[in-house]
Amino acid sequence: MLETYKPDIIIVGAGNAAFSAAIAARENGSEVLMLEKTEEKYMGGNSALTIHMRFAYNSFDDLLPLIKFPKSSNELSKFKTKIQALKNMVKEYTEIDYLNDINKVTENRSDQNLSRELVSNSLNTIQWMNKLGHYWEPTFENPTSANVVSFDGKGYGLINRWKKIALQKGVKIIYECSVIDLIKQNNNICGVVVNHKNQNIKLFSKSVIMACGSFESNPDMRAKYLGEKWRNIKLRGVPHNTGEGLEMALSHGAIPYDDWSTCHASPQDYNRPDFDLPGENKSGDYWSRYAYPFSVMINKDGERFIDEGETWRGLTYAKTGKAILEQKQQMAYQLFDTKHRNAGVLNKYKNPTNYVSSSLSGLASKLKIDNINDFLSNINNFNNNISSERYNPHILDGKSTSNIIPKRSNWALALDKPPFEAYPVIAGMTFCYGGLKTTINGEVLNKQGNIINGLYAVGEMLGGLWYKNYPSGGGMMAGAVFGKKAGEKASTN
Repeated sequence: MLETYKPDIIIVGAGNAAFSAAIAARENGSEVLMLEKTEEKYMGGNSALTIHMRFAYNSFDDLLPLIKFPKSSNELSKFKTKIQALKNMVKEYTEIDYLNDINKVTENRSDQNLSRELVSNSLNTIQWMNKLGHYWEPTFENPTSANVVSFDGKGYGLINRWKKIALQKGVKIIYECSVIDLIKQNNNICGVVVNHKNQNIKLFSKSVIMACGSFESNPDMRAKYLGEKWRNIKLRGVPHNTGEGLEMALSHGAIPYDDWSTCHASPQDYNRPDFDLPGENKSGDYWSRYAYPFSVMINKDGERFIDEGETWRGLTYAKTGKAILEQKQQMAYQLFDTKHRNAGVLNKYKNPTNYVSSSLSGLASKLKIDNINDFLSNINNFNNNISSERYNPHILDGKSTSNIIPKRSNWALALDKPPFEAYPVIAGMTFCYGGLKTTINGEVLNKQGNIINGLYAVGEMLGGLWYKNYPSGGGMMAGAVFGKKAGEKASTN
């Protein structure tokens, strides 16, 4: 019977942050119970759809212990050759680099206590995970400083390893068990009310760690906090993060922190499904259309509306969805020609919605651009104002434009070599940036700035880190860092 469980710590959720908390607490001797609202096969939430964590490292030598090498001698020899080539290519990504990226993308709005804690604990948290049994694989095809290695088996592999590690350590996990309220006694949070098998059951504990995601799957909350145009947006993520955890915490004295009106939204295939579900060999990027930094991206009026090549994709993709949503019909088109195709920037577009034509005017007709003459004039203007730097999609090449608005900072290639290709895209939402006010250990604070005894919030529920934009992999790293810290702190109380 569920009522017989007497854990020290209850953890709500079963994603990356939740498992980090659970295992850290268990290593400190606590009895831990995890409660997951979905079926076991869909556990992990958005974590199961991810690819990597962003962490600081001082040299490639910090990465080598993380990599899972092949066992066969023939494969190993080839693998080592590729590893050496990767080592020669990769630069360090220091704590200063990481903090600078956070400050840049958030316009210096990130809570400095939280961001410094995240950055300074990123590598040692990765090393802790590695010792537990997590491995990474090299990103051979297009490594950037913050994404040289990705999860072995992607996010689904990560979550299944977390589950295996947790069960081996004696953590208990209950599935299809929705938490519907928190229990407060003597001004302490001391348990939860769950609905399990159509019964409401009270479960008591010394502490509760909330790690059950944001509210991106809740149309009413999206409309309330982000605006009506977000109500019907498709999700680049799971449909299960409906905000109950946040609402429960707020009803017991927690306060919202930072910007609940901005979110992670990225360019997605026009015909992507309404949401994603975890599974083997699945990731949230299957429908993603992330070659936009190399494209000429236009709206229905045939006009560019952002600097597509502002910087690395991982530092702009999470704000680009919002820019697309603000265009006519809430959509845009990524345009490429043969040069882009030959450069390999479209290799990850699998089964895309696309249009092809031997002429730009023919392409515009297929796209039903409102004013084809204006479109052709805009492309001609773009083509004639490109700098002479050598094009290189693997570096910030500085191949830019002049005398046009919006400017283009990198990877500017003229659209002049048919066939021409167009990929219609929409915004897909992953999570909301606003969360709850906490300490650096995840302890939830009330409006007086005091700790709500027994209550913690981590993962997407922790507010203060992100504002308007987000560095790729930062949320997963924050989940592990602050999940671990919350588990350790809760186990000492």
